[in-house]
Amino acid sequence: MLSAVAGYLVVQYVTGGSGGPGCKVVSGKGDGATYEFTPEQAVNAATITAVGTARDLPERAVTIALATALQESALRNIDYGDRDSLGLFQQRPSMGWGTPQQITDPAYAAEKFYEHLEKVPGYTRLPLTVAAQKVQRSGYPQAYAKHEPDATLLAAALTGRSGATLTCDGRPAATRAKGADAVRAALARDFGRDVLEPAGAEVDDAKGQSSARSSPGASPGTEAESVDGTVTLPVTTVSGDRRDAGARGWQLAHWAVANASELHIRSVTYAGREWVAGHTDSQWRPLDGKGSASSDGEAEAVRITTGS
Repeated sequence: MLSAVAGYLVVQYVTGGSGGPGCKVVSGKGDGATYEFTPEQAVNAATITAVGTARDLPERAVTIALATALQESALRNIDYGDRDSLGLFQQRPSMGWGTPQQITDPAYAAEKFYEHLEKVPGYTRLPLTVAAQKVQRSGYPQAYAKHEPDATLLAAALTGRSGATLTCDGRPAATRAKGADAVRAALARDFGRDVLEPAGAEVDDAKGQSSARSSPGASPGTEAESVDGTVTLPVTTVSGDRRDAGARGWQLAHWAVANASELHIRSVTYAGREWVAGHTDSQWRPLDGKGSASSDGEAEAVRITTGS
């Protein structure tokens, strides 16, 4: 897929677009590597990652997808491109990728990318440029390579392998998608309904009442979503495998931080640490023993607190 808007995307990728970067990923290896990006890019990166892990794909698949979207759209869901190319991956309706409406749905676009990637024999062992090109058939196949370091950082954080490494400043966006029900709906959209239903995820409203629900809740903009509340996700149950519960928890926690501006999330708590929107450094701070943890030391739940 060709990029007729390459000049624009380079500027947007470097500057972070309107308002500049508001999110940051740091390396969990202590090597000083960082990547700064905007809340818009963070939401899209989190969706791409969630779709990949929901398909039970390895982190390498997520890295390939993120590098591809960085090159094709700078992780922005754009409604233009070369010929009829659209969306995060610049997929073309005329080439059978879907309708324009489908392609500009980030979750759908990611699903289609992974669907094609999985058909590439041995894609996890191929150089990233080769794997991406097998799917994209771009006129500039080597362009994906320059995004691999940033995509690797993003994938490590957004799959949860590298904990407490993604932060955002959490400036509220001008959107109606806010409140606990909006968070639940977005979780179900990106991860699938199973992220909520098996977990018996609880929502605490502003009056301190709680309820376990088995559906993603009302659609954005309903009265229920205007009430401040907390979504609690029991990680070990959601994961289905205690061996990867920690990574699963950090994936959900980082997903929430990435969506903080869009969904008006005030704070996220996991593994004895808390991220709070509005702090200038946006760090994950220790809770001094107040976090939720199981008897064997594993964190039990991710708590996502919303606000208007």
